[in-house]
Amino acid sequence: MTSVLQYIVTTMEYLRLVTVSDLIDIAILSYLIYKCIGIFQRTNAAKVAKALLLIIVALWLSYQFNLNAMNYILNKAVELGLLAVVIIFQPEIRRFLERIGSNNVSRFFRNEAPVSELEETIKETVEAYGEMSKNRVGALMVFERDTDLSNIISSGTAFQSTVSSELIKNIFFPNAPLHDGAVVVREGKIVAAACMLPMSESMNLSKELGMRHRAGLGMSERSDAVVAIVSEETGAISMVIHGNLRRHLSPETLGRVLRNELLPRQEETPSRFHRGPGLFRQGRSEKGENQ
Repeated sequence: MTSVLQYIVTTMEYLRLVTVSDLIDIAILSYLIYKCIGIFQRTNAAKVAKALLLIIVALWLSYQFNLNAMNYILNKAVELGLLAVVIIFQPEIRRFLERIGSNNVSRFFRNEAPVSELEETIKETVEAYGEMSKNRVGALMVFERDTDLSNIISSGTAFQSTVSSELIKNIFFPNAPLHDGAVVVREGKIVAAACMLPMSESMNLSKELGMRHRAGLGMSERSDAVVAIVSEETGAISMVIHGNLRRHLSPETLGRVLRNELLPRQEETPSRFHRGPGLFRQGRSEKGENQ
């Protein structure tokens, strides 16, 4: 009992030494670690991180059991570890820095699009995707959220138009001037077409996935945007959110997910795409999908 009380007293003494700066320091560090873990979990970096953790454990064990030769080799490996980590995790580090740099601070000073306008945008998009899916017309649309996509918008043809089903179908009509590339929607309006998106660097993608899906995944890996795709080869509708691909969606499911992701969150709203059970799982194979 005495030891427990002594432990409590000692702990309280340590807590008295904690300042506001210490709490801010811990909060920032915790947030960075949390974000890094999230990035690692969505890529092959998780496997490399586990391997590095095993090396550290092996180094500790070699020290405890006086395994001098092993300890010497592992120490040398750890000395070069920082450089190795930078090289191995270069895509993930760059992606993390891109997200920090592209944070849309100006969004706090702009008025958000009215809910009714977003509802109409979603309705028109779902209608267009339903028809393009039947006719096997390829499409790629990016819905901007918090991450600023100005660099992506500048790569395409500037637009300033409300979203309509006919406009979407005309943009993506085969051989139309703007059918290649992506359409970017900001605050319920089309702001650019024929935009170039970064390709995904993941090595685990199915060979069945074409350029549209790889571009959609690349965009989603680098931002919080919602990406909707129609396969030109099969007409299948897909969505990519937070680097997770869901394929073979019905127009109704497309509309439901767009509403969950783009409209203001309400208590009765179902869990979002990236939290819903089973929605993270990759869809069935889509044989011969080249677009």
